[in-house]
Amino acid sequence: MMKGECVCGEVKFTITGDTSQIIVCHCSTCRKATGAGGVPIIIASNQIFHWDSGVDSIRSWDAPVGEWTTNFCTVCGSPLPRANDADSMAIPAGLITLGGDDLKVEHHIYSSDKPAWEEFGDAGMVHPQAFGSGCSER
Repeated sequence: MMKGECVCGEVKFTITGDTSQIIVCHCSTCRKATGAGGVPIIIASNQIFHWDSGVDSIRSWDAPVGEWTTNFCTVCGSPLPRANDADSMAIPAGLITLGGDDLKVEHHIYSSDKPAWEEFGDAGMVHPQAFGSGCSER
């Protein structure tokens, strides 16, 4: 089990099942949305993801082009978990406050979009675009 929350603690959530894989997305949209070289996310089934508090403080923003949505806390602005698809959530790994000891970077996606200063310091597999675009083990 893992627990997570935004910076101010207004929005909290629990992941009740097992998940240990982190995927780091380096696409230009994720980089611009966070100001970082990549966004580490955990994918969890909707069956094991639960909002604990603060649902009324969650707002969404949809990109005008493409299919991309981000959720954020209206109090502190922290990025929050969002739908990955109809069956799962994409959860920013940095929000995990309890139970994340087994998390490990397994994949880097959209590595061809990463900034020149970003270096991979883990054993995650590198994909030039999305999954299925070819990869190299590190």
